[in-house]
Amino acid sequence: MGTSESYIKYVISCLDKNMVTEYKKMFGEYMIYINRKPLLLVCDNTVYVKMIPQLRGILDENSIGYPYNGAKEHYILDFENSVLTNEVINILDINIQQKLRKNKPK
Repeated sequence: MGTSESYIKYVISCLDKNMVTEYKKMFGEYMIYINRKPLLLVCDNTVYVKMIPQLRGILDENSIGYPYNGAKEHYILDFENSVLTNEVINILDINIQQKLRKNKPK
């Protein structure tokens, strides 16, 4: 089905305004970057979060799903719960490393 641009804009509007956010479309779906880190994956109008050990106690009650065929399981985030979303984003921001681009030799 794919994620609509209006939905991704709605997700962004629900996030903390103090966060530096941007999004990029990839294969009809979106990655949301917060503080230049890829933290939220949005597929089929659903927000997914990578399952890392630091989120176990916080998101154990959340649904789990696969954002696309062949993907690993992810937590499904209720981004309209701003307290939970901010807590999850803070944990992800601390624990997800920003990948640096390497320039290809010419």
